[in-house]
Amino acid sequence: DLQICQHRAPTCCTKKMEESYQAAVRRERTQSIQALNFELKYMIAGHITAFQEAFESLLRFAENRTSSLFETAYRPMAKEAAEPVKELFTDISLYILGAETTVESAVLRFFDSLFPLVYSRLINPGITDLSEDYTECLRLTRQDINPFGHYSKNLVTELSKSLWASRMLSQALSLGSEVINTTEHAALSKECSRALVKMQYCPHCQGLTLIRPCVGYCLNVMRGCLASVSELDAQWREFISTLEYLTNEMAASHELETALSGIWSSINEAILHAQLNGPQLSATVDKVCGQPKQQEGNLSSASIVPVKEVTETQTFVMAHTSLNNKRREFISYMKRSRTFYASIAERLCDGDLVMRDSSTCWNGEDVV
Repeated sequence: DLQICQHRAPTCCTKKMEESYQAAVRRERTQSIQALNFELKYMIAGHITAFQEAFESLLRFAENRTSSLFETAYRPMAKEAAEPVKELFTDISLYILGAETTVESAVLRFFDSLFPLVYSRLINPGITDLSEDYTECLRLTRQDINPFGHYSKNLVTELSKSLWASRMLSQALSLGSEVINTTEHAALSKECSRALVKMQYCPHCQGLTLIRPCVGYCLNVMRGCLASVSELDAQWREFISTLEYLTNEMAASHELETALSGIWSSINEAILHAQLNGPQLSATVDKVCGQPKQQEGNLSSASIVPVKEVTETQTFVMAHTSLNNKRREFISYMKRSRTFYASIAERLCDGDLVMRDSSTCWNGEDVV
């Protein structure tokens, strides 16, 4: 009553043993593919973590640098500006991680929150009553009167160019992990599990427990079983090329490090622009939002303090170097895995599974 290991000679197998063998080959094949995938999966997972740590380090540096700008040059509004600054960098971090947001919305929301502070603390420091309605009016007016000139749009442009590649790389790495996980659990067809039993266990039914499959026979069986997985070859090669393109984009002229480290400078230029145009802005705001309550004597506008270039810190240099090294190391490894899915049958038929350097092996029907 054997269904798979039928043979002319007497056999020591039963139908129940064949069923056990089918369960065994399914389990073994999953374990074999997992073992092949492990290094690749470990490499991708490690770089997802490494890239994220480097991103976070650069973001923290840029956020601290921006906060220190307010504390040194714009002290009257430093405390109130802390929350908008924090929100801006949180939004940037979420964008890199793939959240449904845009760099433009994050930057413009920041400048919307910043304008009421600049207006009431720097341009008109005598304002005492900054009601919710008046603050909201200032926020909405910012979009029409453009108090920060071209600096707000320039910041959007610079960050969008550099953060796009980082966002895409982050999503691509997650996709790579997903693909590998999916192939590990690809179901074996009934025909495949029968072919694997015939290749690996049918010799046992003849008492030939030390005979292993012939190399060519193993390759034929494995290629048949893994046809759907090996079809990923073209897409995987394209995926590796895309990763290479993204890492090159990140290292190009609009790289992440430069854009993030320059945020404070763009914000500073934007605030200086608003201060220089204070009288015109005040006239426009008075027409749109009305005149708020002022202290007696109306304090003079805060003096404009030019901010000198902050010297690069060790933290930034280390994060920058770390990110560059990780990029190079990662893409070098991934390029070596270009043929991963094309060669999966060959790799599974390697090692102890098949008989090499010997004239005696199992061909599916007999010992040859």
